[in-house]
Amino acid sequence: MQALPGFRDFLPEDYAKRNYIFACWREVARRYGFVEWEGPPLESTELYKKKSGAEIVDQLFNFTDKGEREVALRPELTPTLARVVAAHERQFKKPLKWFSLGQFFRYEKQQRGRLREHFQLNCDIIGESDLAADIELVALCIDVLRAFGFTEKDFVVRISDREFWTDFLHEKNVPAERWDELLQAIDKFGREPREKTAEKLGDLAEPVFATLKSGGKSQKLSKLLDALRGRGLADFVAIDIGIVRGLAYYTGIVFEVFDRAGKFRAIAGGGRYDNLVAQLSNGTVSMPALGFAMGDVVLGELINEIPLAREAMEKAITNDAKIDIYIVIAKEERRADALKQIQHLRDAGYRVDYPLTSEKVGKQFQTAEQLGARVAVLFGDEWPQLKIKDMTTGEQQLVTKDNFTTRIESILR
Repeated sequence: MQALPGFRDFLPEDYAKRNYIFACWREVARRYGFVEWEGPPLESTELYKKKSGAEIVDQLFNFTDKGEREVALRPELTPTLARVVAAHERQFKKPLKWFSLGQFFRYEKQQRGRLREHFQLNCDIIGESDLAADIELVALCIDVLRAFGFTEKDFVVRISDREFWTDFLHEKNVPAERWDELLQAIDKFGREPREKTAEKLGDLAEPVFATLKSGGKSQKLSKLLDALRGRGLADFVAIDIGIVRGLAYYTGIVFEVFDRAGKFRAIAGGGRYDNLVAQLSNGTVSMPALGFAMGDVVLGELINEIPLAREAMEKAITNDAKIDIYIVIAKEERRADALKQIQHLRDAGYRVDYPLTSEKVGKQFQTAEQLGARVAVLFGDEWPQLKIKDMTTGEQQLVTKDNFTTRIESILR
């Protein structure tokens, strides 16, 4: 029996890497004043259809549950967030700055950087329409990646504005009902043959291509770039009006993050979605909102690709796996005394290990080294004295059992 296609087993080393990613995500999000929340992994299929249309069902792990409800494993968090905010927003001071780490599922073709399940960081700001929120969100996204050891040479945040294009289409007298299909065509420019994009755009092909080539102008994007420059983050971003984000619910600033070498899919993406809360609450609650998501699959590949990031992860994982103290039991008649001390040490918060069964003393010290123990404590003929060995310096000393804890604290301080 094997794991299902697109799903992963996390062996201890893989799990340690995942926890490292989670720890970096949490630390930076909290540094920005975001608070953690979570929603259910199973939602009504209707919630996703309402947000993305009936065609989304082809990408879902959906089924009818035992209560005859049409449900789906969540493919993303934004619909759940909008639902929760609409129901509970009166309980919280605005703006809300929330983040979540969760697992998501999409029934899609597997390819590099995309599986059928992945873990994802979601960061959202709810209840603030000012450009300051967009600036803060982009800065957060940059700092999350910097926390892994990436520099401006490793990734770039490509930023655009959907309103630039909706204004463009309005000026060209394009009916509003065609905007979504045209924006999706623009979004795929560069990923599809030029001829195919031109066919989709029709009479708009020439002016759209000319606008993409010239780069266009946006006062809003200029302000955003200036603000990031003031924070020392301008080298991490580039204005790219070709970034549209094909999802229809985006309404303003949008962005995607790519590795500079162009080897991988987008590392992260997001933007402003001011109308979604109202859409999913049938207009009962209307709040501006914006957010981004970053998945662990592409991020993990990029970490392995960049030496500085990979070394930082390996160092953190190695340090986290180390124990503080290894108890060497040289005489089995001392095992009961040793276990009593082990319990005291663990109660004090130390990471302690010991041989579960009788082993040669040399092998026990070898195990202590393999586990990265900073201290080895020998229970043997010297009892009620204990022999303490500093595994870093090799220094050994005898202490009484009454002074044992104090001496351990001084070594591990």
